Amino acid sequence: MPARLRPSSREEVAAARARLAAGSAERADLRLLTKHYLALLEARAPGKSVEVRVPPYAAIQCVEGVRHTRGTPPAVIETDAATWIALAVGELTWSEAVDAGRLRASGERTDLSAYLPL
Repeated sequence: MPARLRPSSREEVAAARARLAAGSAERADLRLLTKHYLALLEARAPGKSVEVRVPPYAAIQCVEGVRHTRGTPPAVIETDAATWIALAVGELTWSEAVDAGRLRASGERTDLSAYLPL
């Protein structure tokens, strides 16, 4: 079983966000921010009914409901790191991301707008 993600320190997040805002973010910054915000979502929406994937950095299961244990989960959300970070910090709304095709969501409970921004 994979280890649960843990939020990063405020200092690490602030530094990574500053580099991202300045256009000088590196892959490590995207990884840190992606995992940090996924960990916050996991804490805010505990459960195992929706899988949120941000390849290649991480994936979590969240939101209460029917739990899946094998194969393709019944509810999946997949997006890129930049979109996930923008959603998490409120720079992009869930409906804007869906309308722009910046994420794929299928199955029940895949509207995370009630949990965002983090």
